[in-house]
Amino acid sequence: MANKGGWQEFSSPATSRPEPAAAATPRAQQRVRVQRTKAGKGGKLVTAITGLELPDAEARALLKQLKASAGTGGTLKDGVIELQGDQLAAALAALEQAGFRPKQAGG
Repeated sequence: MANKGGWQEFSSPATSRPEPAAAATPRAQQRVRVQRTKAGKGGKLVTAITGLELPDAEARALLKQLKASAGTGGTLKDGVIELQGDQLAAALAALEQAGFRPKQAGG
């Protein structure tokens, strides 16, 4: 029986190429930014941590560590860690202890 559905030139497994393995940037050389923001949060203050180049499993482990050190809730959305409330000092200290060189962004 013939394959129905049309012609697909580029979806063949024979023509797909494997993704090259990305070289992981050392933690001390990553540009990690920590900032307070209210944008899009209904007026609630959150601490956003951006610039982390970590696999999903490591980012979730770091999130758990940050939440425990700050004593608050948080989430991981699109590679950005968000902690509830003004947790700037706690996040900076925990990230330094984890081997990163974080900087405060914004005001």
